[in-house]
Amino acid sequence: MPISQGSFPKAWAGRLAIPAIAAPMFLTSGPDLVTECCRSGVVGTFPALNQRTTEGFDAWVQEIEARLAETASAAPYGVNLIVHKTNPRLQADLEIVVKRKVPLIITSLGAVKEVVDAVHSYGGLIFHDVIGRRHAEKAAEAGVDGIIAVAAGAGGHAGLLSPFALLAEIREVFKGTLILSGAMNTGRDVAAAHLMGADLAYLGSRFIATRESMVSDEQKQMMLDARAADIVYTSKVSGVNANFLRASLEANGVLDDANPGHTEMNMNAEVRAWKTVWSAGQGVGSIRDVPAAAELCQRLISEYRDAVREMAADPFAAP
Repeated sequence: MPISQGSFPKAWAGRLAIPAIAAPMFLTSGPDLVTECCRSGVVGTFPALNQRTTEGFDAWVQEIEARLAETASAAPYGVNLIVHKTNPRLQADLEIVVKRKVPLIITSLGAVKEVVDAVHSYGGLIFHDVIGRRHAEKAAEAGVDGIIAVAAGAGGHAGLLSPFALLAEIREVFKGTLILSGAMNTGRDVAAAHLMGADLAYLGSRFIATRESMVSDEQKQMMLDARAADIVYTSKVSGVNANFLRASLEANGVLDDANPGHTEMNMNAEVRAWKTVWSAGQGVGSIRDVPAAAELCQRLISEYRDAVREMAADPFAAP
């Protein structure tokens, strides 16, 4: 099974050891995690809002670029921008993205043609995450290069559709790069996503439980202790449905009947809440350790290659 398909970004040829992206995670992904992933051949990404100011965001971008310049074959890095009316930093952060020519931009909560055009102006790629066909159609109309299908069980702002159904429906309306997100932790999972028709796999929760992750040891331990049944899908945190660790919701009173929660998306509420209410996907049940990011990447690569070899030897795969 080749590492690339027809809609795989040609500019990335030879730079990825495995068709995978370490997803941008709020208050989790920073320069250490991003650079270790990229050096290992996995696309590393982070949210611009993980820095409290645009100046700090710019400093992070420059730091990542300087560190990756030392590894000629490093995978590209990316930045996540929240494209929503309640994000007051969008325009300023976008100006930094254009100035620094960030290779990959991942947009959430809005596919806007002006943002797409700004990224394309310097030759960057832009991916957009969606949970259903309607939003995929809008993203395609806006001209994005890739669509991230956020299926059931993914951490953060996930959908409820099966990955099989979601991938098939999006592929009907979009011919660009297709990325699958949802409860994937191993190289075997990445191979399965690739076999299903995704060009890339999008892994989030597995990278929360790494040494370079910026979250607390308490949060990492909560993930090690959790199982799929401990993930709760709720809109009470910020007005948009997302998956969270039940123990953190209970500790913050979010699940109390007397707590009405938020009725519409609010970025200010989102930023405040996610400091103590912790997100994760249903794949937590198979996370059992907290390795260094480079060690995890090498494990993923080895597992992926083993899975590909097994598929090649499968008698049902024979002509």
